[in-house]
Amino acid sequence: MNDVTTKAIDTSKIVYPILFMISFSHFLNDLIQSTIPSLYPILKGEFRLSFAQIGIITLVFQLTASILQPFVGIYTDKKPNPRSLAIGMTLSMAGLLLLAAAHEYYMILISVALIGMGSSVFHPEASRVAQLASGGQKGLAQSIFQVGGNSGSAIGPLLVALIVLPLGQGYVGLFAIAAFIGIILLWRIGNWYAERLSIRKAAKHKDVIVSINLSKRKVIFSITILLALVFSKYIYLASMTNYFTFFLIDKFHISVKDSQLYLFMFLAAVAIGTILGGKLGDKYGRKKIIWISILGAAPFTLCLPYLSLVWTIIFAIIIGLIIASAFSAILVYATDLMPDKIGLVAGLFFGFMFGMGGIGSAVLGALADDTSIEYVFKICAFLPLMGIITAFLPNIKGTKKR
Repeated sequence: MNDVTTKAIDTSKIVYPILFMISFSHFLNDLIQSTIPSLYPILKGEFRLSFAQIGIITLVFQLTASILQPFVGIYTDKKPNPRSLAIGMTLSMAGLLLLAAAHEYYMILISVALIGMGSSVFHPEASRVAQLASGGQKGLAQSIFQVGGNSGSAIGPLLVALIVLPLGQGYVGLFAIAAFIGIILLWRIGNWYAERLSIRKAAKHKDVIVSINLSKRKVIFSITILLALVFSKYIYLASMTNYFTFFLIDKFHISVKDSQLYLFMFLAAVAIGTILGGKLGDKYGRKKIIWISILGAAPFTLCLPYLSLVWTIIFAIIIGLIIASAFSAILVYATDLMPDKIGLVAGLFFGFMFGMGGIGSAVLGALADDTSIEYVFKICAFLPLMGIITAFLPNIKGTKKR
């Protein structure tokens, strides 16, 4: 008898080693991604680029990193490929090495396209691995996975400032070390993933799914509602991550160093909130957490532009804790709606998240130029009120089937 068929699958236990490995891989992937906008000052000066050319770099990266993800998800839903994780990181490493050596504008475009493609390949399959390792605690698993990406996005620009800005473009190649570490980790994760797929196939195992008894039209409507909630969340987060320091400096005349410290406190709260949201969603229901995490942040966001410095920081931390809990609950809720299309759902929502973050940052920057940074925060304060549309989401209870 084939050894594979004799192994039992215990899907009731969460596989923490795999979750922490895939979370750290997410950290490395998003750290690499975040280097691109951080390099713009160097690239602009070195290649004498116009702002329009900088915009084209962003466009190429966003097209490959955002729009491509749902299509990758559709393909991997039909043909899961455990090696695609390592392949995606290899594309990112190739992009970094090319970016370090680029001496023509077209080489920069190719390099950022490779990094974007690597990210598009990574996220859908990595989300599937997180669910496979969840032991049924899908919200907690998604939160552990997501907090790795959040941390990478925060640390990447800091490393660029410490290493690349003073030493030059060629030192971008050092980030390829992170990609190489990621390839090794993702190859090991791929081995576990391949074994899990083989065992499930040999045992003719079917996942435990929830029969939600919703029409296709209702499912599409619900996904649209969830995307609208992601829009409100990530436009607001774009205002905080990109412009909170400028807001504090402009309003309270504090130093750049102090403003960076307060931004770090907000980002730390976001990381903690990401973990809490997944765990609480598993325990109390995802719709409740979506309600609280979007609409619940509104009283604090509405007050924040009018407070003293101390209360501004306190409210920013509270906002970070509350609003960060939304994404893992939203994503897992969406996969509950479409349990056989995890790759598509992950690709769609991660792609939309990246796209909204990029577009939101550009639009808010232009608005700040035309008005003021304080006006931007007063306008963005109303975004969490969109959480009211959570009322249109169905209550997913249903019955479990094998």
